[in-house]
Amino acid sequence: MQELRGQDGHVAGPGAPRRFPDRVRLPMRLDPELLRRDLERLGRVSWTRHFVEQNYSGEWSVIALRAKVGAVHPIQMIYSDPTTRDYEDAPALAETPYFREVLAHFACPLRSVRLMRLAPGSCIKTHQDYDLDVENGMARFHVPIVTNAEVEFRLNDAPVPLTAGSAWYLRLSDPHSVTNRGTTDRVHLVIDAEANDWVRDGLSRGAAS
Repeated sequence: MQELRGQDGHVAGPGAPRRFPDRVRLPMRLDPELLRRDLERLGRVSWTRHFVEQNYSGEWSVIALRAKVGAVHPIQMIYSDPTTRDYEDAPALAETPYFREVLAHFACPLRSVRLMRLAPGSCIKTHQDYDLDVENGMARFHVPIVTNAEVEFRLNDAPVPLTAGSAWYLRLSDPHSVTNRGTTDRVHLVIDAEANDWVRDGLSRGAAS
């Protein structure tokens, strides 16, 4: 069987023993309407096709909100390099005041931050983003901005109820896939962060709620 690389193209070894569930809804409230308004502010910004084309069919595209320091090429800007610690705000973030407010809730070192759009009729094939779990020191958070009832996100072959305005930690070192069978785009704010005590405390409280 052909190996599907991680979302950002790298392959790594198995993760450390797991302390947290594979999905945790964070204990924070976000405004779906303000999220949607900020997305509309970027109407003139070009989306970049995701470069790991073996992992999906249809249209999967990205806008960088935080990128590797010094990155100027669109592919460099949307790449969440697991070896890089130095990230800076991308120009698009300056146009989105509520996205900046949302990011300020995350009291942890932020690395890559991106908008990720899955068009109608598209799917992200089952794959694993190795090392993207808290036990390995990295956390990926998903904030759904726009979605529809026909979008299905599966993690460890079980659906995750990713409603607009919610915020989730997902252990994406495990197998996961996304299918958009609807007629509208699915767009998520995707945040990569270093796992510190704030992250671990938030996951503990979210898992217990």
